[in-house]
Amino acid sequence: MKHSELPPDTVGIDLVDGGVAVEYTDGREVFYRGVPERVEAPHRTAPGKQVHVLVTDASEQRGVLVYVDERRTDDEILESSGVGRVMLGPEETATLFSGVTVRGGRLRSEIRLERDVVDGRVFVFEEDQLEEHSYEVV
Repeated sequence: MKHSELPPDTVGIDLVDGGVAVEYTDGREVFYRGVPERVEAPHRTAPGKQVHVLVTDASEQRGVLVYVDERRTDDEILESSGVGRVMLGPEETATLFSGVTVRGGRLRSEIRLERDVVDGRVFVFEEDQLEEHSYEVV
């Protein structure tokens, strides 16, 4: 399998009572369960979790979804879905979207936000085989 950094495409978003639905560019959908908990920026992720960052536009109906340090999904699958991926070493920083950066750590990532630059909302989804957590970075 090939695991490269990939730029995201625009995906569809539906914010509903029970969570956040994302429609990939290939028509498939994923649902992140639970109402996102509001947290102050910067947000440090829990150790050892898969981290997905969703940045919406001002309409909250479209946005970009980026996987952080994800090494399970082949490049071809992400390319067809419109999901981006960044790979970070310890202390490396990457821009996910204008005004939204992520800094790598050994087991955790830190999501930073420049509120005056971001028109939409920023969601962070953290998951592993046992649990899922959803956050909105404010």
